[in-house]
Amino acid sequence: MRDGPIYSENAPKAVGSYPHAFGSGDLIFVSGVGPRQKNTDEIPGGPTRGPDGQNMDYDIKMQTRAVIENIKAILQDAGSSLEKVVDCTSFLVDMERDFKGYNEVYAEYFSDIQCSRTTVEVGSLPTPIAVELKVIATR
Repeated sequence: MRDGPIYSENAPKAVGSYPHAFGSGDLIFVSGVGPRQKNTDEIPGGPTRGPDGQNMDYDIKMQTRAVIENIKAILQDAGSSLEKVVDCTSFLVDMERDFKGYNEVYAEYFSDIQCSRTTVEVGSLPTPIAVELKVIATR
């Protein structure tokens, strides 16, 4: 595979001017990915806030599963897979509320992979989502 930007036909469009991933040598650097769905931008588990900015109830497990499935699609389109992830950075908007549910779903996918991981709380994300992941994988 050649180096450079990687775009996936099977993942939601990026919310900015960047590719889904970037290949360099033996590595694939996946941009931050949220749970939005391809074509509809629907957020599984519901948004964290409504159109007027009011806080909404949401399901962190559904959002986390959708994020990982989006990453899986991007990696497959890039010629890789979840099993080749070597590093994961996770962003949660409410660590206290969401860490346990997020961690349960994360474990379903990554328990056997055992990549390195950092999880941080952030004030907000670019869309009304509760979780975003950024990964590095080998080709």
